[in-house]
Amino acid sequence: MPKSGGSLGGDGSRRAVNALRAALDAQKFTEYHRLLIGKQAEVEASGGYSTDRLLSLADEVPGLRSEAFDTAVSTMKYADFVTASLTAYRQTGDDPIGPGTPTVAVNDTVLTGALYDGLFNEKALMGVLQAVGRTPEVLRSPRT
Repeated sequence: MPKSGGSLGGDGSRRAVNALRAALDAQKFTEYHRLLIGKQAEVEASGGYSTDRLLSLADEVPGLRSEAFDTAVSTMKYADFVTASLTAYRQTGDDPIGPGTPTVAVNDTVLTGALYDGLFNEKALMGVLQAVGRTPEVLRSPRT
């Protein structure tokens, strides 16, 4: 979401997050997220995530398009969620525009190195989540 050296600026990322939140309601978040990430370079090269483009891409996810989804995307139904997410993102790490993507933080600790790499291995991820669930302070670091 943050504007960085190679980004388009504008509000396409906010529209995409809003659409992803709407996809969550339709229980199609994973499929739609995979599609948006897969199309990101193509979309950025041709102007970004407009409302029309997000709705058009949603046609590629069986069962996603509905009146509720289309209305949520068209009206930015989840604008408050998008703003709150951006605020939380910007508070992670030392950079005032946020830590960059992809970033994962647990208990205010940004996962790096082997912990981050483990997020892409289902068995390792389950182990990290179970460990955090048993002793969440293991990943807690004081904020400065």
